[in-house]
Amino acid sequence: MNLIADLFLTFSKIGLFTFGGGYAMLSLIDDSCVSKKQWITHDEMMNITVIAESTPGPIAINCATYVGYKQKGLIGAVAATAGIVLPSFCIIFLISMFLDRFLEIAWVAHAFRGIKIAVGILIVDAAVRMIQKMKRKPVEITMMILACILMLIINVFSFRISSFILVLAAAVISLAYFFIRQYLEKAGSER
Repeated sequence: MNLIADLFLTFSKIGLFTFGGGYAMLSLIDDSCVSKKQWITHDEMMNITVIAESTPGPIAINCATYVGYKQKGLIGAVAATAGIVLPSFCIIFLISMFLDRFLEIAWVAHAFRGIKIAVGILIVDAAVRMIQKMKRKPVEITMMILACILMLIINVFSFRISSFILVLAAAVISLAYFFIRQYLEKAGSER
């Protein structure tokens, strides 16, 4: 029961103190679940991030659900998911009751300007952590660099191309590389 409460409280803190959605939460999830509590390994965090990105639903919720399930099964998944969702839900519910007046408060408007900057920093922090811990293989590094360049070009020139297309292209290239490498290894061992 102690671990279930810990899952709920840990993800409640992440959900309560993180603005900007799932990507901003990744850095805090990594810090709490990998570094401090060691509920999952960094490789698992990388895999969760990739899988959570490609499945329906918010990335942070998918991550919380996985960590909770790994630690305590279904009840752990429910506790972690409820922990990450409830604070945001309560805050949004309260704000929606007073939305017109809430956004007119000068200090709130200024606070949200600062929060936008902090969200950007949290997203960059999550990306830098993942890049630092990524296995340094030439193909993976090349794909990462090409994807970053393509995303910059798409954003700078305002092309209407979904990032999902880049994810699919990376998957196709990775699969092609895998099958070509398998074929070459098999052909080399037959000689």
